[in-house]
Amino acid sequence: MKKILIIGAHGQLGSEIYELHSKSPHYIFATSSDLDIRNKDAVDSYIKNSNVNTIVNCAAYTNVDKAETDEENAKLVNTIGPKNLAIAALKYNAKLIHISTDYVFNGDGIALNGAKRPYREDDATNPCSVYGSTKLEGEKEIIKTHCQSIIIRTSWLYSAFGKNFVKTMRRLGQEKEEISVVNDQWGTPTYAKDLSKAISVIVEQINEPSAKPHYGEVYHYSNEGICSWYDFAVKIMSLYNLNCHVKPINSDAYPTPTKRPNYSVLDKELIRKTFDLTIPDWEESLKDLVKRTL
Repeated sequence: MKKILIIGAHGQLGSEIYELHSKSPHYIFATSSDLDIRNKDAVDSYIKNSNVNTIVNCAAYTNVDKAETDEENAKLVNTIGPKNLAIAALKYNAKLIHISTDYVFNGDGIALNGAKRPYREDDATNPCSVYGSTKLEGEKEIIKTHCQSIIIRTSWLYSAFGKNFVKTMRRLGQEKEEISVVNDQWGTPTYAKDLSKAISVIVEQINEPSAKPHYGEVYHYSNEGICSWYDFAVKIMSLYNLNCHVKPINSDAYPTPTKRPNYSVLDKELIRKTFDLTIPDWEESLKDLVKRTL
């Protein structure tokens, strides 16, 4: 009987996977208190004793601004942790699915015919933050082990769980008559429920008897469509029927310790074709989240 280990079970993505598979005997869910991925010996022992054949790593140090002054801990979780998991996966013949980020790119976009095109998996990486650098190094450490691995980069993640942009906008919309949101940063929201379903499909396919090995493969996943944070906020207010005016501002009017990507749209063609996925549009997915949380 195959067993799938979900690491980071209390996070946004881990919680959505739990919603899907909590009653399945095949799935094991581990929180940070169950397994400290920073500890190589702990990881080795846990993977060995769990007898899993697939590991999904949803754990990450995701506080982008705090990482700038807490690089050591960000590296332990985002770089050393994935390395430890990859070593154990190789040792015990398990497959590893690892979640990464659009922050591995510099966020300036790739010019094409006077515009910008979505980032593809083989585009040059050049992170501009500690968070992005530690996540990219985590990818590299996994690939170096030559374990069977799939790396999925995603962006603008939100869900019914944890802290995220949708929850923040809803709260502010209930508290304030007007808020300001940047309108010069472009990307695509990712509904963690959709990503969890995609991961489930991938887990099934890579465990089929006829499946080819997956060594260090990198894919992109977000919902379809493009929007700015301002567009996203306006839609959130509308769907929650909140009477809060959203004022568009430029990024320089809202400085942060870490440079945010101006453009982080991801090209999903490779993951869609490889695993025969249907990826919903971001607006339709947001409607689903709103229905769940009203």
